[in-house]
Amino acid sequence: MAFDLTQASVAAIAARIRSRELSAVEAAQHFLARIDAHRGLNAFVATDPEATLAQARAADAAIAAGNAGPLAGVPIAHKDIFVTRDFPTTAGSKMLQGYRSPFDATTVARLAAAGAVTLGKLNCDEFAMGSSNENSAYGAVQNPWDATRIPGGSSGGSAAAVAARLAPAVTGTDTGGSIRQPAAFCGVTGIKPTYGRASRYGMVAFASSLDQAGPMARSAEDCALLLSSICGPDLDRDSTSLDRPAEDFGRSLNDSLDGLRIGVPKEFFGDGLAADVRAALDAALKEYEKLGARLVEISLPRTELAIPVYYIIAPAEASSNLSRFDGVKFGHRAAQYGDLLDMYKKTRAEGFGDEVKRRIMVGTYVLSHGYYDAYYLKAQQIRRMIADDFQQAFASCDVIAGPVAPTVAWKLGDKSDDPVANYLADIYTLPGSLAGLPGMSLPAGFGDSGMPVGLQLLGNYFGEAKLLNAAHRFQQATDFHLRTPEGF
Repeated sequence: MAFDLTQASVAAIAARIRSRELSAVEAAQHFLARIDAHRGLNAFVATDPEATLAQARAADAAIAAGNAGPLAGVPIAHKDIFVTRDFPTTAGSKMLQGYRSPFDATTVARLAAAGAVTLGKLNCDEFAMGSSNENSAYGAVQNPWDATRIPGGSSGGSAAAVAARLAPAVTGTDTGGSIRQPAAFCGVTGIKPTYGRASRYGMVAFASSLDQAGPMARSAEDCALLLSSICGPDLDRDSTSLDRPAEDFGRSLNDSLDGLRIGVPKEFFGDGLAADVRAALDAALKEYEKLGARLVEISLPRTELAIPVYYIIAPAEASSNLSRFDGVKFGHRAAQYGDLLDMYKKTRAEGFGDEVKRRIMVGTYVLSHGYYDAYYLKAQQIRRMIADDFQQAFASCDVIAGPVAPTVAWKLGDKSDDPVANYLADIYTLPGSLAGLPGMSLPAGFGDSGMPVGLQLLGNYFGEAKLLNAAHRFQQATDFHLRTPEGF
């Protein structure tokens, strides 16, 4: 049977390149051609074939010299929230149009050190703020399963690229669900590690106590390969980095699931969950029972508080982080202005999109004198209670399973005029993010109109290997992760 590079896994591509049956240059050229053929998806915002092929030639040389890394020659792409030397970084915003970083983000540098070759930068909601990828200054990304629907956000370009087989694997970031939700909507696999596992150095900051990097690919096995290269301490450059050594997250992929206790939160399966999503999840949980797992009903009583808590804390941190974009040192500057204050005002008014302005204003308000205690401090207290709820739940289960989103991907434009409706779609991903837990989404079936449904798995702190094992065994028993959208 001929080797199908388009459908090949990261592990298979790496093995072929290492054995020199396939060159890194050939692999890069193949995926660059696919990217060009599917520009209509709007998944990529920047490509540079010369830079990509230079990296591929270096990977081939490393293989020939016998000092290749575990991902030598594997083509990947990065969310446009990671700064890169070889490609512009805009964070999906006019504010950073044309910006070139003098250094690579730690996530980018570590994957490059493992031998990966960068295909380009992927579209995302502006400064990673959004659940639909409609907030990008470069326009909305289309979902490969249905071009009239959103791919999810903010890592929508990342999820769409993997689903359309424009790249075998990509990076994303997850602040309140921005890896898991687009992975679910596009029928791919994505994982967010424990907060602090992956360095935030070189990630354009949105909410510093929540932002976390992670990989997206077709399978749990591929995600494990990438995550093993991404994670590890970066203490000199990232104050939120954990002093915990890198590990092989694929070490227990094939362990038996006999006796695994899967917690099913009753709050995740209430009236707000669409019937088609629930049906797919119920079938997935039955599959886990066949694999030897045991379902345990648990409670996460403060689930409904996650949305107001997140939409106080995240905008507060965003208003602080985005204050640096003032037109002085780098990025956009208004062409005409009077004094310095006028330059600030016009620069920020022109450079930021509506959703970013909305969150900056909310964040500035909750941090202002007289409201800090009433809003921000109270939100932080409830955040601690949400984390405590999870610890109580993990006393009776090993992993937690539930939906990623209440519905399948909605139509482009359906919620554009209603920010609150967009925010409500994050109800199931926000609690894990606020607690800093590892979480992932894996394809679990299809709902209305043949759109993918994702199953969310949440683990306790540093439980990534257990999550990946549970996901891998499910993927060995099902083929949802192998399905490809028509036309790709």
